[in-house]
Amino acid sequence: MELLAVYDDEDIAEAAKGKIDGPKRLASDRDDNQVVWRLFGTPSWGNFFALGMYELPRLKELVDQRKAGVEIDMNEHQRILNGLNFLVSNYTLTIPQHWL
Repeated sequence: MELLAVYDDEDIAEAAKGKIDGPKRLASDRDDNQVVWRLFGTPSWGNFFALGMYELPRLKELVDQRKAGVEIDMNEHQRILNGLNFLVSNYTLTIPQHWL
């Protein structure tokens, strides 16, 4: 398990935990005078998408539009893909070919 996200609200953290698949756990700790909840789980595209992270929902919209023959903003598409390189370099993930 890897750290996926940090939350400052326990209810939001619990809701996020319920959205992801595989082994998962929440750990709370103090950061200065505030309690934070750290969500640990399997780093996967599905889990990041379920959490709405890294603009994956928007990327899905763009890919779906492109499949439907609708012209998309290629600069936005490329910007999102460039941001995903962070995940590729930090986890054992590969960007699916149909996203490119």
